[in-house]
Amino acid sequence: MKRTMALKAVAVLGAASLALAACGGGDDDATSAETTAEETAAEETVEETVEETVEETPAEEDATCEIDTLAVGTLLPATGDLAFLGPPEFAGVEKALLEIDAGGGVLGNPVTYIEGDSGDTTTDIASQTVDSHLAQGVQAIIGAASSGVSLTVIDKITSNGVVQMSPANTAPALTTYPDNGLYFRVSPSDVLQGAVIAADAVENGVESMAVIARQDPYGEGLKDAVVKDFGAAGGTVTAELLYDPAAPSFEAEVAEIVASEPQAVTVIGFEESVKLLQEMIRQGAGPQDIQIYLVDGNLSTTAFEDFPDGTMVGVRGTVPSGEADLTEFNESLLEVDPDLTDFLYAGQSYDSMMLIALAAQAAGCADGASIAEFLPQVAGNGGEQCSTWDDCVALLDAGTDIDFQGVTGPVDFNEYGDLAQGTISINEYTSNTEFDEIGKVTADVPLP
Repeated sequence: MKRTMALKAVAVLGAASLALAACGGGDDDATSAETTAEETAAEETVEETVEETVEETPAEEDATCEIDTLAVGTLLPATGDLAFLGPPEFAGVEKALLEIDAGGGVLGNPVTYIEGDSGDTTTDIASQTVDSHLAQGVQAIIGAASSGVSLTVIDKITSNGVVQMSPANTAPALTTYPDNGLYFRVSPSDVLQGAVIAADAVENGVESMAVIARQDPYGEGLKDAVVKDFGAAGGTVTAELLYDPAAPSFEAEVAEIVASEPQAVTVIGFEESVKLLQEMIRQGAGPQDIQIYLVDGNLSTTAFEDFPDGTMVGVRGTVPSGEADLTEFNESLLEVDPDLTDFLYAGQSYDSMMLIALAAQAAGCADGASIAEFLPQVAGNGGEQCSTWDDCVALLDAGTDIDFQGVTGPVDFNEYGDLAQGTISINEYTSNTEFDEIGKVTADVPLP
């Protein structure tokens, strides 16, 4: 059964600050008269010049934006340590494009779509993809999924006047990053996810916890949030560790966790989490021994399929989701990619594409600056709510302000381009390859 976790039920949410803060005259008359005459003549000359200048200035409409074709590139993980997120994210973007182009396109033209791989932080793929996108004149880039990857290319993207919108970045460091007002994301900062993990643990009687995270902006930010909120709620953090995701072994880190004797362990990582969990099982600290929490970077239906049957049963995991039920939407994605098994961040990818297109449509111009200016206006300015391309465009054509409701729910931005309110889904594994949503928390997203 699904349940909605009540925020007020757990003290940690209060501790996490989830507060759902004049000129003089001449000496003689003759001189004054001569001066006045000269000034009068000069003023007449100036007036004639101004009139001539005004007449020669091009009409205002000649200076309007002439970019009427929206070009969007993706920067999503076809390869690398988040590759399992690639298929649903690409499918979400492509589903939105199908609906947009079927509805007449943006500003009367089909969207130019350029698919691109982000790789991960161990490669230069993201930088190469961005260079290619910029050379082809994109006005917006959707991605990356990894916060660490985004931080390697955000300067290059935004300094070129291009909008960057991530469906999956959650690192708190990105909230106040200097981005020229061109970076947006449609997943909440991990300040919220950390509070939800801590709250769920406390609600379920966990009094001590170890936290181990990959050493990068994502891992460090989420670890700090979990540690802070669990401790503030009265829980004991027995160990907090950072690891090199490329390390050949996690034996020493797991030994330190085991020695600290926690009731639960939160594992914050990507695909290397498989090897980390295998070591935890070997040392007697696996899912069948103590409570394990996973996060959005490693909550997968495929990563643990080779574990002994039933190993993952009872493991809990959190992921940014949305207020809406995504069951029907996820099923519709199979028409885009019949091979999908994971659906994480597909809805956010769809919403990213729709928001960018609607902002360009509302602006009447497809350049990056116009898109960035109008994104907050189409996503929560008190306008009339709409949720499909056709309905939203019809309202815009009628001169009506809109408030786009994404498939994930409202997508209102704060002054930093972050979600003002976010939703975190709490899930539990029923087998090594299946997990069900058992709870959901929607709350204002605290600033870091």
